[in-house]
Amino acid sequence: MYPETRLRRLRKTKGMRDLVCETRLSPENLVLPVFFDENLDRPRATESMPDVPTWALKDYEEIAGGIEGSGVSSVLVFGIPKRKDAAGSQAYAENGVVQKAVRGLKDSSDLLVIADLCMCEYTDHGHCGILCRDGRVDNDGTVELYGRIAVSQARAGADIISPSGMMDGQIAAIRAALDDAGFEDTPIMAYSAKYQSAYYGPFRDIANSAPDKGDRAGYQMAPSNRREALREIAADIEEGADIVMVKPAGPYLDIVREAADTFPYPLCAYQVSGEYAMIKAAAANGWIDENRVMEESLLGIKRAGADMIVTYYAEKMARRLRE
Repeated sequence: MYPETRLRRLRKTKGMRDLVCETRLSPENLVLPVFFDENLDRPRATESMPDVPTWALKDYEEIAGGIEGSGVSSVLVFGIPKRKDAAGSQAYAENGVVQKAVRGLKDSSDLLVIADLCMCEYTDHGHCGILCRDGRVDNDGTVELYGRIAVSQARAGADIISPSGMMDGQIAAIRAALDDAGFEDTPIMAYSAKYQSAYYGPFRDIANSAPDKGDRAGYQMAPSNRREALREIAADIEEGADIVMVKPAGPYLDIVREAADTFPYPLCAYQVSGEYAMIKAAAANGWIDENRVMEESLLGIKRAGADMIVTYYAEKMARRLRE
């Protein structure tokens, strides 16, 4: 007890604080979401996502060079197609937008390329799978298509397949499809505990993926549920997931911590578009120090137990760490 114990002794200099630091961020643990749009011939800005460009399907060396130059080594690829239909057929087209982007990045860089696997950007109704006549998502029909998408992404060169649709049985279907196609060494990073969150709005602006009717409460998780998240993670691991994810990150740090304590598997947390946009907006108004809040928010996610973080701040944070 005080005065024998003085905890401030280990805080008095930066060198001392660094020596006893318990939680460290590293560029190698940050994953940058990257968007490509088949409809573009030059990069596009989105007002609700400052400093997050949507790229045209070209100039891969320049795009990858900027990312690698920051110190980031992993990207999560999303695509916006020219054409949408009820079956989301461009999601599994061999020459689809994500497939083209994956090939371009792999041919132009040493980046580890993760392919997001979902159908909301590809369906004309904006839901994450095909619909039944009554408007519900057809879970079993959808997971069959997820298998086709996974194989097409793996053929394009994706290092990791990351399904985000929250369909029951999706990991088992994808694992079986990949194995049958000879991609048994391709890992799956599952969006295991993905909540039906209000924090996704800016992402839907940039990806043009909002549902035209209803919402996704029928397949994404209710924000009130904790035990269900652990059941979802356990089910994905049982079905063959290699990495599991909690999304969003900041409002669900209790889930991140419990998942880290419960499952001996690599754990990812996604700092989503709404979390990013709120920091950017407050900083733009001069209300907060953007760099400090960025770092503090990411440290909080890492301290909660995440092994890796998907964040729109990946490049900015990586540069700050290198400096």
